[in-house]
Amino acid sequence: MGLALSIAHDEFSKGLGREDTLESRVAIEAFLREVESRAYRIALMGVRDRDEAFDIVQDAMIRLVRRYSRRPSDEWRPLFYRILQNRIRDVQRRRTVRSRVLSFFGGVESEEYDPIVAAAGPRTENPLEQLVATDAMQALEQALALLAPRQREAFMMRNFEGLDVAQTAQAMSCTEGSVKTHYSRAVHRLRELLKEHGEEQ
Repeated sequence: MGLALSIAHDEFSKGLGREDTLESRVAIEAFLREVESRAYRIALMGVRDRDEAFDIVQDAMIRLVRRYSRRPSDEWRPLFYRILQNRIRDVQRRRTVRSRVLSFFGGVESEEYDPIVAAAGPRTENPLEQLVATDAMQALEQALALLAPRQREAFMMRNFEGLDVAQTAQAMSCTEGSVKTHYSRAVHRLRELLKEHGEEQ
């Protein structure tokens, strides 16, 4: 995607980071590079539209740099994912309103292809391993799409991003107890949904 370098450069060039050291600029750029591809995948899972997912990630990065670049670096990850999840929910809310308006006037939104299913899986030299890995990833993505939104958020924050319970609670703006509940329910539901897939292997 290449967002990290351009966003860090643009935002600091606007004077937002005049007091920041070169070291802190390099640190925030490195952080953005680290999270951008996974954040895009999370956004894509949430909104199922490549352009909107790209815009969400870009906006989350810009907001992090503008508002929180001077905060300690260990706070960036939960702050970034809180911003990201809020932006995803904003898009979902707008879609709900748009769908209601369209249905009121008799309009129907057309179904488009699912970019999650069409996305390429991880690459490997062994074609059989690549096929199995791609199939497994598609099965997981399809199962994740069936989870309740908060369950999906908790699962992805804990497993895809490696956030602990406290960081996930901060990112999701909820209590640690809620994170544990959402995560437990997500794991239980995913095991049910992926049981058939696992038996086929």
